[in-house]
Amino acid sequence: MKERVKRILTQREREVIKDAHLTPSAVLLLLYKKDGDCCILFTKRTENVTYHKGQICFPGGGYQEEDGTARITALRESFEELGIGIEDVEVLGALDDEVTTTGFVISPFVGVLPHHPRFKINPTEIDEIIEVPVSAISNKDNFREEIEFRDGVAYPSYFYEYQGHVIWGATAGILKKFLGLIFPVETLDEQRISPDSGA
Repeated sequence: MKERVKRILTQREREVIKDAHLTPSAVLLLLYKKDGDCCILFTKRTENVTYHKGQICFPGGGYQEEDGTARITALRESFEELGIGIEDVEVLGALDDEVTTTGFVISPFVGVLPHHPRFKINPTEIDEIIEVPVSAISNKDNFREEIEFRDGVAYPSYFYEYQGHVIWGATAGILKKFLGLIFPVETLDEQRISPDSGA
């Protein structure tokens, strides 16, 4: 699967959003193997953070000048929040930029780890680690779509549920794009996917 993800992400032209009114940020959609399944890592943010209190997100945060690139931002924030070594992550590519209703533009990067993460949680930022098998998050019974209106314009909103957790907002939008690009819908509920399996 790793080679398939890398090929798909590097062969497509991703959408880059440049807007001086938006605050640049980056996240890491991290894949790794756990109990024979390919998992995606999410975190639940604490109530102490400035933005997106209590929400379920990918590891990540705001771009800083010293980062130089959004890719480094995603890796740095993953280390600061969870202790995931920058040198341990193989970045496979990037997804389309995503805009939040709170004024951020997110550059999402997809990475893979050769082993289960050795977490060192920053308790100021992270309340809980949520490891979700791809086979579960892609089950259509765990997904719903709603329409919301902002300034009279209709927008789709996506929701994924896993063991009482609800993934929504920009994180759900990024996740939906990733699943739609990488995994065949007709086989998702029937297979166990390993991040290091072949294409």
